[in-house]
Amino acid sequence: MFDELKGVGVALITPFNDNGELDFNGLKSLLSHVSSFVDYLVVCGTTGEAATLSLKETTQVLNFVIDNNPNKLPIVFGMGGNNTQSVLDNITNIPTGVTAILSASPAYNKPSQAGIIKHFEIIADRSHLPILLYNVPGRTASNLTSETTIALSRHSNIIGIKEASGDIVQAMYIKKDKPEDFLLISGDDLLTPALLAIGASGVISVLANAFPSHFQYLKSGGSERFLELLDINSLMYEESNPVGIKEVLYQMNICGNQVRLPLLKASKALSDKIQKEITSISS
Repeated sequence: MFDELKGVGVALITPFNDNGELDFNGLKSLLSHVSSFVDYLVVCGTTGEAATLSLKETTQVLNFVIDNNPNKLPIVFGMGGNNTQSVLDNITNIPTGVTAILSASPAYNKPSQAGIIKHFEIIADRSHLPILLYNVPGRTASNLTSETTIALSRHSNIIGIKEASGDIVQAMYIKKDKPEDFLLISGDDLLTPALLAIGASGVISVLANAFPSHFQYLKSGGSERFLELLDINSLMYEESNPVGIKEVLYQMNICGNQVRLPLLKASKALSDKIQKEITSISS
């Protein structure tokens, strides 16, 4: 039913200029760079620094991507939070042109599994767009267990999960028990080959911002070029995502490397490591 969200999704960064304002020229350059190699775009997720964007800015970024989408790719929009009512208040204002919503499990509150289920069921009931769950316990401090994911997969408006727990066994249980049309999507670049091997439908990738063609090779069964990304991947998280990937894009002359506080742009040490690794990656 949602075949357009199979394959490679790119978790777009949000470029900023030196004054910390949105850099739409940089975003247009990035869209041009990735669009011929990915299957869909993910806007205002973790990698897009959604936590430091105002509601007005998220709307501006989303509308810009809708209007400057070279290959008219499907668009997934990040919308989540630890205040269920706030998500409900905002979910009705999403413009035409969005295919689905990517919604992370509530952070900080540390809800029970029953609370997580209720949170997502209410959002899915109210949303006019289908929901992709996003499990990223390293950021939210709460894991969507395989049992919770399977329970939510039975909701007609919840169509899949971006699984970024790093737990292959958990992903295997989801694959075993999920409905056939429920999407299991890798949320960890390096674990993508393993998840594809058990039948995952694709990946939502950080590194695809810079190296989108490598993921197309992986999708078609070629792993050698993908392995070129092995060493640079850890650098993406050394000073927190998206600091690393923005530095890569800066060194590739695609857009700037500015991030918003409390993040800082890449240190000289990290920048030097990235520069060394880039030279070993084929274009």
